[in-house]
Amino acid sequence: MQPRHAKTAAMVVHDLVATALAVLLTFAFRFHGSQLTERLHALPLLLPPFLLLAGLVYARFRLYRTKWRFASLPDLAGIVRAASVLALALLLIDYVLVSSDLYGFYFFGKIAIVLYWVLQIFLLGGTRLAFRYLKYTRSRQSSARGATVPTLLLGRGGDIEVLLRAIESGSVKKLAPKGILSPRADEAGQMMRGVPVLGGFADLERVIARLAEQGQPVRRLVAAPSALEAEPDALVAQARRLGLPLVRVASLGEGAREAELAPLEIEDLLLRPTVAIDRPRLERFLQGRRVVVTGGGGSIGSEICLRALAFGAGHVLVLENSEPALHGILSNPLVLAAGGRVSGIIADIRDAERVHAIFAEFRPDYVFHAAALKQVPYLEQDWSEGIKTNVFGSINVADATLAAGARALVMISTDKAIEPVSQLGVTKRFAEMVAQARDAEQAQIPGHPTRLIAVRFGNVLGSVGSVVPVFKAQIARGGPVSVTHPDMVRYFMTVREAADLVLTAASHADGEARHARVAEAAAEDQRAAVYVLKMGQPVRIRDLAERMIRLAGFEPGEEIEINYSGARPGERLNEILFAREEPRVSLDGIDGVMAARPVFADRARLDAWVARLREAVAAGDRAAAEAVFEAAIPHFRERKAGQVEGAAPEPAAALPELR
Repeated sequence: MQPRHAKTAAMVVHDLVATALAVLLTFAFRFHGSQLTERLHALPLLLPPFLLLAGLVYARFRLYRTKWRFASLPDLAGIVRAASVLALALLLIDYVLVSSDLYGFYFFGKIAIVLYWVLQIFLLGGTRLAFRYLKYTRSRQSSARGATVPTLLLGRGGDIEVLLRAIESGSVKKLAPKGILSPRADEAGQMMRGVPVLGGFADLERVIARLAEQGQPVRRLVAAPSALEAEPDALVAQARRLGLPLVRVASLGEGAREAELAPLEIEDLLLRPTVAIDRPRLERFLQGRRVVVTGGGGSIGSEICLRALAFGAGHVLVLENSEPALHGILSNPLVLAAGGRVSGIIADIRDAERVHAIFAEFRPDYVFHAAALKQVPYLEQDWSEGIKTNVFGSINVADATLAAGARALVMISTDKAIEPVSQLGVTKRFAEMVAQARDAEQAQIPGHPTRLIAVRFGNVLGSVGSVVPVFKAQIARGGPVSVTHPDMVRYFMTVREAADLVLTAASHADGEARHARVAEAAAEDQRAAVYVLKMGQPVRIRDLAERMIRLAGFEPGEEIEINYSGARPGERLNEILFAREEPRVSLDGIDGVMAARPVFADRARLDAWVARLREAVAAGDRAAAEAVFEAAIPHFRERKAGQVEGAAPEPAAALPELR
């Protein structure tokens, strides 16, 4: 028998024994003499069917889904509900089948049933809580022995409580919390799991000095996510003045990840508060599902893999054409520690036959298409490669998804696809149109046909080619920091937000949006087809560079210069999220995400344009390819007006793309 099954069997035996004991104690406490003897005599007839009923009730209320060491209030609530059902069953039996009208007496009676209910809850819940307390005591003693770094914790009570649990359990090691600083004034003076709240962030230097006087010098500051939401610059400056390392909590025990500590990165201080996600929704959506992630070794694709596993995906297949990238994701410790199965395969999405064969064998439920070429300068230079991957490759993935009968395909797109002025934008917009045309065809099929949608990203912090790591490297070299144009603005999002947006969009497309259509006479499908994260206000790249320089401890323009090199071909000053003609869709119950209905050409015209693109690529005729894009996407004809005036060509590798 597997250890997991053995533990479950032990819990079942315990609960049934506790149930029998609750009945016996009820009789012993409530009845005496002949009344007790009579009931004990009937016990062999009563107890076996009652224990069978109890076992079914306990299974129905999922008392065996949680380990006892993690027993909590929801588990206690389940025990109360189960005991209440059993007490009601006894009441029904006693007052309907064994009532005083039939036999002249009640076997239990109301007082005995209430007594049984109390004893049953105590015997089931008390053991679990005692076991948890024993484990808690042992883990605290173990963590106390290994705690070598006096630490001050910064953040709101909810975040800090999770971090303290991680310290107690040993997943975060060597920290010895000496106090907490909270941004909430009402938490001052309280205790959280035995650690005092000593004040707010403004009290940091005073608290550090007081602890030093008491012989407890603090050697590290740990910031929870809530500590970085308001005035993080001041917090960094204080830590620098005190000479203390400031680290952040990278994850608060989400899915495959325990609470982790990581060095504080500049990009952690550049964003609005992170968009919250509906975890139960995504867990219901992905539990046990088979998932394919194309480009799964990339910065965004790998995060999608991790998040899918964290939300319960049963099997994730990583499709990647880069052997080092595939090895990197498959050897990632977080992937190895995940509960679901992960496998990888080397393939190029340009190879239609190979992609179809892989999908036919794997039979995915969901496909997340992250494989793409995305650097604007390279695609302006090597235009045909962008078409081969972003257009023809996306068509191969879409057709293979349909042939495999998957429930949904999510195509990763970009905000540059709106009124595109670059090869990246126009190839991504064309791929969106292909997906939307096929989705419209699927909408006419009864049942649950495949959904095909697109998700548009802003600039993803931490992704390959992102401007933030390039700026960091330039600052580390002493400058100068290269900015294309002083008035250029961009939307920013984290890699985690990008991955969660993809999964949330897929859950909505496969749920609420699947059957949302207009009247039969209407020509257009009205289902949500394009999803975008609410990214707040866009950030001016010049301001971003100046703030990063100051956070690094320098003064922009004096110690580190900022050079303006001029915008490149394919760039524009402002990014937009939806085209003017794209009608918006309301997403009730989903916060932080916006959506629009599709705008696309019919399948016959798209197939004709694709055929002409193939001819243009084969002939190396860029003008013919751009003529196709201009016919398919009228805004592409206006691209010269949309680009920054005076943009001049330059070598592709000279500057980072703002992704």
